[in-house]
Amino acid sequence: MLLVDDEDVFREATARQLTVRGFIVQTADCGKAALELVKNDPPEVVVLDQEMPGLLGSETFIEIKKINPLVEVIMLTGNTSVDNAIELMQLGTFDYLMKPINIDELLYKIEDAYTRKKLNEKQRQDADL
Repeated sequence: MLLVDDEDVFREATARQLTVRGFIVQTADCGKAALELVKNDPPEVVVLDQEMPGLLGSETFIEIKKINPLVEVIMLTGNTSVDNAIELMQLGTFDYLMKPINIDELLYKIEDAYTRKKLNEKQRQDADL
């Protein structure tokens, strides 16, 4: 999985917590770095902060989906913009979580997103047969 957040302390602490729970975690501190990782070593699931300098999370999300439409993306935000959350959900994000996050809730969402990705891959393979 890929964790993208410009807040160093949050990104490093969350990555540590996920690694301890058995996840293989790549990290990026901005949208541009995330896109390079998605191009070179596509993750199954991306956890992506909305508010970052440079590319916003929503812009990064759109580019991720262009590179690999099957990657599932969970958005994070510290803002309470319901309109933004609804718009991103309509565009295809897996979920939209508010910071501060509950690590157990995040784990549950990552596992669900991974399951959905695998189902979508299987459906695509079956359609190609």
